[in-house]
Formats: sequence, structure tokens, C-alpha cells
Amino acid sequence: MFDTVPDMAFKRAELAPDAIAFRDSTSARDWTFAEVNRAADGIAEALLAAGHAEGDRIAILCHNRVEFFLTLFACQKTGLILCPLNWRQPAAELAGALAPVGAQAILFDAGHAETAQELASQLSLTAYSIERDLPRWTNSPSRRFHAPVPAPRPWYLLFTSGTTGLPKAVIQTARMAWVNAINIGQAIGLTGADRSVNFLPLFHTAGINLYTLPVFLNGGVSTILPKFEPETLLQLIRRGEITQFFGVPAIYQAFSLMPDIDTVDWTALRCGCGGAPLSEPLIRFFADRGLNVLNGMGMTETGPTVFLMDEHHASKKIGSVGKAQVMTDVRLDGVPQGEAGTGELQLRGPGITPGYFRNPEATEKTFTPDGWLASGDIARRDADGYYYIVDRIKDMYISGGENVYPAEVERVLNEHPAIQESAVIGVSDQKWGEVGAAFVLLRPGHQLDPDTLRPWARERLAGYKVPASVHVVDDFPRTAAGKVRKPDLKRMFQDA
Repeated sequence: MFDTVPDMAFKRAELAPDAIAFRDSTSARDWTFAEVNRAADGIAEALLAAGHAEGDRIAILCHNRVEFFLTLFACQKTGLILCPLNWRQPAAELAGALAPVGAQAILFDAGHAETAQELASQLSLTAYSIERDLPRWTNSPSRRFHAPVPAPRPWYLLFTSGTTGLPKAVIQTARMAWVNAINIGQAIGLTGADRSVNFLPLFHTAGINLYTLPVFLNGGVSTILPKFEPETLLQLIRRGEITQFFGVPAIYQAFSLMPDIDTVDWTALRCGCGGAPLSEPLIRFFADRGLNVLNGMGMTETGPTVFLMDEHHASKKIGSVGKAQVMTDVRLDGVPQGEAGTGELQLRGPGITPGYFRNPEATEKTFTPDGWLASGDIARRDADGYYYIVDRIKDMYISGGENVYPAEVERVLNEHPAIQESAVIGVSDQKWGEVGAAFVLLRPGHQLDPDTLRPWARERLAGYKVPASVHVVDDFPRTAAGKVRKPDLKRMFQDA
């Protein structure tokens, strides 16, 4: 399916050259689709002239900015492979992720020059400055790129978070991006009239694909913020400059704590959430203000959109991620198709990654013999066909011979009036093999005696599911996607 796809920047420029594609909040400059395409042509021309060729890996280290997308489109035009790097990581960690993919160059912004130069020296990379070099490249390109793009060709690589071991470079293709635009676009009713905002980190699939690339492909406008700044984002919403946006739970939590939260007309927005499930208290907090935040689920390996809750059932099936969207097939291992049940979530379709770059062993382990992506998630399908992510297979622990899924326990703990968010891990126990340890983040102005939580939980959970210990924290260690880093919690527990 889709052997070739259109050059994205060229096609949008052809359709609506003078329409605005990006609003740069830092420089206050608007970029039209024609300007985006012309600049991408210039970067493509310059990189080829510098000796880079199709298949070369080009790293990029920067905060969110329009130039990231200009470079991304340049790589699509040329067959160069962009490698976005996590600016939160030190050079030593970045080198460990980047070295196996064999990058040839690195682009960087001024704020990350020291780290980029250290990487360039260590890995023998050609270094390019976004502030100094890109303006020259984009000034007056003499070459135009507009050929169809081979759909399965690697376009950019996204590194997994590394919470389960060494990072893997997930191949992203232009076909995956087009499929994601269809999956999420029809789910949220995306049109060229929509205005969104880009603030999630661009080394993560959500930063690129939720919703910035789909908005671009539909002809809408994205305002680019360097990173998440709650008050800046709230001002954009208050001024009516955003119609749709996507966030992780930490974003909505930050909003809920802002004193001027009710100065915004939340009914004018359509919002999604992913990376981790939005807790019931936060769902109800925003629903009380007229906003149904739609939980969804996807993976870096799926481009990412697979599931999204629909507006009609958002308040009726709290905890569900909805149904699989139109371009992705799903099945639960061991559960007859269409029937209710619980099993490992497996995925198939044109939006699935072809695998991990230069890592055939990991690719083979991730796919079933008949070609389905094994997600590693345990999911439940109800009688109406709605899906619930029960937990990661690796997060399950066994207490006294009984399987315990931390996500189930967390959902119960999050119902406590004093708890904003919780995370549960399995820890060793001499008697039971493993027991639960709960970490809880309190709601503002609330207090909690940890000794009272266990009997409260026992009224709602089987005894073996009740955490053996409770720890109040000021915040959680998180991945870029907003997921709690449970290995870090285990280290905290061991050090306590």
C-alpha cells in the first residue's frame, strides 16, 4: 500500500502557497507553505552539496523551532535520515544512542552548542549551526525538489526512551506519517481551518506527529513554542489562537494547578491525551469546565496513532483509549476477534514501522511470525469494542502466586480525594515473593497519612493487590512522553 507518497512540503506549497503553515513564537515570524518548501529545498541542496548522500544520518539537537521542520522536509526530499536527539540527555548518553546508527553530521542550536561540539568531536561528525548555516542555505536555493517519495524509505529515526535497556532507533517513514495523518485527522475532525500548537519535544513522536505534521498536511497552522510553558500556552488558548492540541498527562496536571485556569473558555477546544492515561480526577476536572479530553494510545513504532476515544463516550467509558482508528488492525493474543477479553495487544497496518535501524535482532523479536507488531501491552476489549490498556507486560508482578497489574491499582488509588497521581511498582518480599510499593503525588492543599491509604484501598481491592508501602513524592521522574520512569522509582525505593 502506498508505494510512493507526495513530497509533503512541495504538495502543500502547490495547493496553498500563501497560506500560513507555521507561526514562530520566538521570532514572531509567520511562514507560508511556499516559504517552508523553498527553505526546505535550500537545506536539501546545501546538504547534498556538502557531500551528504541518500541514506546518510543527520543528527539534530535543538529545542522546538521551525527550522527543525524545514530540515525534516529537506531530508524527505533527499533521502537523508534525520536523527532528533534528546536535549535533556548529556553527551555521553547521546553518543551511546547515536553511535550505533553511524551518523555523519549534526545540526544544533546555540543553546546546545557545547553538547553538539562534544558529540561531533567524539563521533567525528560534521557540525552545522542552525543560526549561522541555515539562513545561508535557505536564502536562494537554485534547485527545486518535488519528486514522489518512496513510501517505505527511512525518513527519520526516533530513539526509544531506554527505560527497558539500551535505546533502539525506530525507523519512521513518509508512509507512516501520511497514515497517522489519516488516523488522527478523521478521529478529531482535523481541517485546514484548525490551529494547533507545537510544544512537545521533537525527539518524541508526539512532538512531530501530534498534531503538527497532520495539521501541516491538512493545511492548518501550527504555532511553534520552544518548549512547554504553561502560562504562554494558556495565553494562546485564551486569545482563541488554538482550536486543537495534544498533551501528555503532566500538561493537563500543570494546567489544573494554575490559579487562572477558569479564565479560559475550554469549551472552544478539542484536546487529546496520550503517553500515559489521563487520570479520572483530571478527566472530570476538565469535563466540569466543558472540555472532554480524549485519551488515546499509540507507540513510536506505530507512527503513533492507533486508538483515540470518541467524544460521545469520553465520559461514559473513563479509562478507555477508544477504538482502533481506520488504518490500523488490532488483535488481542488469545482472544477471538471481536470478542471481549484480555491479552497482549498486537498491531498491523501501513502505519507500522518496518523495524529498528541496524538492529535486525530487536526487529525480529518485536514482530510475530505472521507479521503483527507485539506491543508488550496487556489490553482489554469490552463488549462494545472499546479498548483499555491494562498494563505493560513487564510491569506486572506476582504476589503470593497472583498476577498484579500496577495500572489497575493506580486507577483505584487515583480515586482517593487527596491523590493527584500514583505509580505502583513490584518490589521483592521474603514472604510473598513480590509486593506493591505505591508512590503518590498529592493534590494541592491536601495531606495524606500513608498509613490510612492501605485500609482505604483494601475496601476496593483484593488484599494481594493492596500496596505494602506508600510513599508521598513531590513529583515523578518522567520520560519525554510523560510516562513515569518506574526503574527510577525502584532505585528510590531501594535507596530509602
